[in-house]
Amino acid sequence: MANVVRAALVQATWTGDTESMVAKHEEHAREAARQGARIIGFQEVFNAPYFCQVQEPEHYRWAEPVPDGPTVRRMRDLARETGMVIVVPVFEIEQSGFYYNTAAVIDADGTYLGKYRKHHIPQVKGFWEKYYFKPGNLGWPVFDTAAGKVGVYICYDRHFPEGWRQLGLNGAQLVYNPSATHRGLSAHLWQLEQPAAAVANEYFVAAINRVGQEEYGDNDFYGTSYFVDPRGRFVGEPAGDKAEELLVRDLDLGLIEQVRQQWAFYRDRRPDAYEGLVQP
Repeated sequence: MANVVRAALVQATWTGDTESMVAKHEEHAREAARQGARIIGFQEVFNAPYFCQVQEPEHYRWAEPVPDGPTVRRMRDLARETGMVIVVPVFEIEQSGFYYNTAAVIDADGTYLGKYRKHHIPQVKGFWEKYYFKPGNLGWPVFDTAAGKVGVYICYDRHFPEGWRQLGLNGAQLVYNPSATHRGLSAHLWQLEQPAAAVANEYFVAAINRVGQEEYGDNDFYGTSYFVDPRGRFVGEPAGDKAEELLVRDLDLGLIEQVRQQWAFYRDRRPDAYEGLVQP
């Protein structure tokens, strides 16, 4: 029997303030639940603008604790209300001077399962993230949720195959990749890298991008969010490139085992030969 999980993602435009941004995502989540979704994920630092287009200390105000900050507490209530797993990307403050680009994972009953902290931190024009974030230090957790085994890899991480592989080795069936990327930088990679990662690691990927322009820079976030299966095929059509959109798709997790038996990439790995990959 097929193990089908109905999953959702949101690509959103910035509203101008955190309260309305969070409220908007709550309504998207309620709509996804009405459509039968069991899990939903939001975009990178979903409750704030993409402030990393500039380097200004005023933007530390967007940071909050995880899991005890207001946004994650509110999302736990939402998970209980909707009965959905929720992937919640936020700007985290751990203590004074310790800031991370983080995603909390909340189970369908509102239980906080843990968090992923972005490992790879860019520092290029329009993406001045090293000004704000320390590199992640919590490894590559995979969360055993009501919707399956879920991992997270955030935005710039997607350019690094090692984390994708570790999530697969840790048992991920679905990896959410919340992002904020614009047309002029790497748009040609957007529909290449995540499908390739899904194939190489034989799991589903939910690729989420912001959409529109925001007040802190000229980045043109182009949406086109999508789900991709372990054969590298889009599950339904990707979202458009100009407007906010909720995607709800059925993911047959049974396909993972079929692909792993057919292609056998995990069987044929050679970790004994890979020592050079981790040399500095």
